[in-house]
Parts: sequence; C-alpha cells; structure tokens
Amino acid sequence: MSPFTIQQISPEFLKQVPFPSFLLNREGVVLHVNDACEKLIGFSEHHLQEQPIQSTFFSTAPPRFLELIMDSKDSLRFNELQLSHKDDHLVSVSLLTKPCVVLGKPVILCMMIPTENSQLVDRSHQNLVDFYNGIHQSFMTVTIDHEGFIIHCNSDFLKTSQWTPKRVLGKTIWHLFPSADGDNKIVKAIWKTLQNRQIWQGDVEKVTKNGQPYWVHLTAIPTFGATPADTQYIFIEKDITADKKIQLQLEKIAYIDTETGLMNTHRLEHVITDMIEEQRHFSFVYLSIDKFYTLKELHANTEESSLIIDFTKRLKMYFQDSTMARINENDFVVITPLPEWFIQGFQTYLQQNPIYNNHSAVPLSISGGITRFPEDQHSFTQLMKASLATIATVREAGGNQIIALSKTTHTALNRKALIEKRLLLALNQQNLKVLYQPQLNLKTGKISAVEALVRWDDEEVGVIAPHELIPIAEETGLINRIGSYVIEQACQQAVIWQKAGFDLTISINSSVREFRDKNMAKSILQTLERTGCPAHLIQIEITEKFALEAEAETSIIKQMRQLENEGITFALDDFGTGYASFRYMQLLPIEILKIDQTYISSLLQSEKTKRLIDGMIHFGQSMNLTVIAEGVETAEQKELLTSYGCDAIQGFYVSKPAEAREIEKLYQA
Repeated sequence: MSPFTIQQISPEFLKQVPFPSFLLNREGVVLHVNDACEKLIGFSEHHLQEQPIQSTFFSTAPPRFLELIMDSKDSLRFNELQLSHKDDHLVSVSLLTKPCVVLGKPVILCMMIPTENSQLVDRSHQNLVDFYNGIHQSFMTVTIDHEGFIIHCNSDFLKTSQWTPKRVLGKTIWHLFPSADGDNKIVKAIWKTLQNRQIWQGDVEKVTKNGQPYWVHLTAIPTFGATPADTQYIFIEKDITADKKIQLQLEKIAYIDTETGLMNTHRLEHVITDMIEEQRHFSFVYLSIDKFYTLKELHANTEESSLIIDFTKRLKMYFQDSTMARINENDFVVITPLPEWFIQGFQTYLQQNPIYNNHSAVPLSISGGITRFPEDQHSFTQLMKASLATIATVREAGGNQIIALSKTTHTALNRKALIEKRLLLALNQQNLKVLYQPQLNLKTGKISAVEALVRWDDEEVGVIAPHELIPIAEETGLINRIGSYVIEQACQQAVIWQKAGFDLTISINSSVREFRDKNMAKSILQTLERTGCPAHLIQIEITEKFALEAEAETSIIKQMRQLENEGITFALDDFGTGYASFRYMQLLPIEILKIDQTYISSLLQSEKTKRLIDGMIHFGQSMNLTVIAEGVETAEQKELLTSYGCDAIQGFYVSKPAEAREIEKLYQA
C-alpha cells in the first residue's frame, strides 16, 4: 500500500480533524499537534517538540511500540492504549496511525479516540466494554504479563499504592508486595496458581511505593491469548486495610491463634516473663515443621482437617499438661518440665501416629531446639534467639532432629547478648574510636584520601573485631547510630585537616539498612552543615550487596542522587566479591571502584588473578571510574598494580589503620 500524498499542510490541517491528533516525523519527533490533543494529554505542542514522544505521554506504551509505527507501511490500530497525562494519571485511547508524505517528506499521522466515553454499535461487544469499565471503576486493577511485569493499572490502584504510571509500569509483581527480593511465600503461591491456569482469591498484604503496608482482597484471573507470550493476569483488588487492622487488633487482644486455639507469641511472652519472675525451671522447646509449604500443598486435598490442626492434636496429646503456643504458620513452642529424652521422643510418636492424606502417611519432618531456663538463657528474647540458632544448626545438618542448645552455641549467644548490651552503653558514652587507613595515589606518590574505620575495645568484652561488630549492629538496628557517630567524627576531622592545609578526602562505609531510613541523606547533609565540612571532602563506600538492593528501591537511589548533587562521591567497595549484574553501574552514582583484597593477596601467585585484576582496572577506567586496590602489603604488588594503571592503593604496605596524628605524619613525609 502506498502512502497518500498531501501537497500542502500546516497546523491548520490538524484543526480540521475531529479527534485528538498529531504528526510525527520518521525519527519519532512531534511536528504538530491539534488543540484536542493538547487538551487530552495536558502537554503543549512546544513541550512535545523538544523531546522524543516515547519519553512523554507514550512512556507507558509496550516495548518497540514506536519502532512498529515508524517501520510500518500500512495503517495501524492500537486498542486500549494507555497514555501518561501531564498530571500523572492514565488516559485510555484507541490509536490510529497512517503513513503520509508531506511536502515530499514521509510523516506519520496519528489520531486518538478516547475510549472511556465511547459507545460501540455492536451490543454484545458493548456489554463486555461496559463490564470492563465497571470493574475498573469499582476496583483497583493491575494487569501482569506472562513474565510477571506490570503492563497496565487503573487510577484507583495508583491512588492507593501511591505509585505513578512511569514508576510502576515495567516493574515486577514482587514490587507490589513485602519482600521484593522474591521470598514472599504468598506471591509465590499466587504466581504458581495463575501459571496453572487457575484463579487465585484471598486477602493479601501489599506495600505502597514508599513501603507502607496495606491490605486488599485480591482476585487474580489468568487470561490466555493465541501464544503463551500473549497470556496476561488481571489483579482485581478491594482495599480492606481498615477491616484488617480491626481484625489484627482483635486477634492481638485475644492472644489466641484462631486456627489452632493455641496462644500466640504475644501471650507466650507474657507467660514466659511471669515464669521467669517466679524462677520456675522449664525447657523452652521450639518445634518447626520442615518443608511446610510442600506438605501443606500435599495435604490440601483432605477435606476433614488441615495439616496444622492434625499436627496440633498430636502436639496436645503428647505434651499433655504443658503450655503450648503457635509462633507462626509452621513453628510452635512447648513450655514443659519434661526431660530431654522425653521431648526428643516426640519424633517417634509422630512416626507411630502419622498424619494421613488420602490414606497415605504425610512424610512429616520436625526440626527442634531445646533451651533451658535458667541454665541456658534468662529472658524470652534470649530463649527465642537461642532456639532459632539451634533450629538453623539442625537444618544445616539435614533437619528432622530435636536437639538441646550446644555449649558452643550457648557461649556464642551469651557473648552476642553481652556485646549488644555493651554496644548500647558504648554508643551512649561515645567509647567507640575512629581510625583512618590512608590511600596512596600511585600517580603522585602522595596520600590523597583515608578510609574511616570504627574500632571498639570494651573493658568487659575486650577487642571486638569489625566482622563481629557490624553484623550484630545491623541485627539490633544500632548500625544507624554507629554510622552517625562515624560520619560526625569524620566530618570534624576533615575540617581540621582542611584548615591545616592537608588535601585529604575521608571515605565512610555505609550499609543499605542505613539508607532504608528515608531521612539518611538529610541527616548526612545536616551533619556537614553542623560541622562546617565541605561535601567534596566526604566519600561514601557501599558494597555490591548494597548496590544490588538499591536497584529495587527508588528511595535509596533518590537519596544517593541527592548527596551526589551536593558534592559527595560514592565508591563501590569489595568489588568482585558479590553478585554483580553491572546494571547498578548505570543506576547508581558510583565514581570509585575498590578491588577487594582477596584478589590482591594472590596477585603474585596466579597468572589468572593477574589477568583478572588487569581486566578489572581497565573495566573501571573504561567507565571513567577511579580504581583503588585494597589489601596491598608488598612493594611487588604495588609495582605490578602501577604497571596495570591502577590509580591508588590501600593496605598495610601504605599503613595500618591509624589515628589522625599518624596520618598527618604520613601525609607530610
């Protein structure tokens, strides 16, 4: 089909078209739009002419949408296409495109028909349209493609979830629920049901763009096209957050697990606290059903009772006159004075009294931990932590055991509890110390920067190494306070060095947990202002794990960009030790690459390591990144890294972590 020819055209031509219309050139740039088009999408002709159309109101269109229009020699029609309005809401239209020749140049004429208020002549088809519109006007709706990516949503969903079309379209289903890394069991169950061509229905917890929880009653419906790639899943949702809050409050007040009739965790904590105050001796038996969700699925066909109810019956029968609680879906606690040998006999009892599914015994496996009061632990929190540590040990060994807390684990947990207590005291009394490890610029031969490292020597616990301190600090949430302390000390020191004429940048380690605090960037900038420290004197080091998690959390990226705009630079620490996708190289404002010391330690012993490090350096420099090698301990390592073009080194060859006055001597040497 040959395109029709218009001999003369101007913006006046489009005004005669009764529908919102515009002209595109073959590069996808808008030439002219009519008034109806400007009114429909909220963008002016002048604004649209300044940037490619795919980045404006067609930003939510399917992949290769614009290429399809540009390459086609025929007229095209797109039904139920969503446009992004200037005010961040969606407009549904049908789009008609026609190749034309205008004044000798090929263009595309595009006409849009809004579908929300349009009526069809075909009554049966109109009934479907009315039903479709009724669903979208009454419920929140989200459409997912066959790979789990969001391709459509309505205004009610955007309002409740606080997303904007540009931010949510193209995200995966996991971003709508807690645990976006793929650990949410409910989402797995929904996805599996849909892929089995079945409808899923139930109440689920979701999260807004800002991470705030809300509840919906969800009906997820699979729809099928001509090919598997055409399969889509429609999520129809009703906000039940208010009702759910009331339900949760009532359950908490009642302290009862509704399915089993056992007490819940809240009630258990009160009972344990009372028993401890009365100094009553007991065993805290934590029992966890292995591979629970697989077993639950096998047991789902039984109409008589659920797996949990059957398990609870056996629990009550065996541990008669003992106190029992349900901790979560597949974990239970028994408080009993019974001896260890009897507790461990529960596994034999389950084998002798199996749970049946369609006349077949369910292969039930239990991992359990026995912690005694007062011999092992002395509070409810400690009993729970000790039990979880024991369960982890059992599962690492293959599960299906009930064991007592070992002496080694007992000692480790007691030390951990003491460190937690002493750390809080150390932060209150500012007993932590910040040392600085210098970085040598290989091109100038001068110290150009230092890394701030927290150190702690407690009078009761002794020296706590960073590899022991940091995980405990992250688990307890004290990492934020440690980070704030280090930043404060580093900023004060940077100002002192600047006034003394030392041109030194200070690098500070930060964790993703700190940046999950939406006020992290604000807090850092306030510290800079309070101490009078110029932003360019501060660097922030992040790990690859941090970078990978930051990819999925726009709030973290936003904070990093905010700090970058103020002059703070970011370094990627321990490069090569994580699961690098390199995508974060595009998303995050990284300017420095630090090669991990594990590679440097074998630099002189392995030709493969040499080639690898050489490649890392060239990769970093090809990305316009400064490359620093960590853990350099010998002159031979330094010379080889220099020959590879490495920018700077850090390690014992330059200096161990030292106090500020020692750094000043090295700088002046």
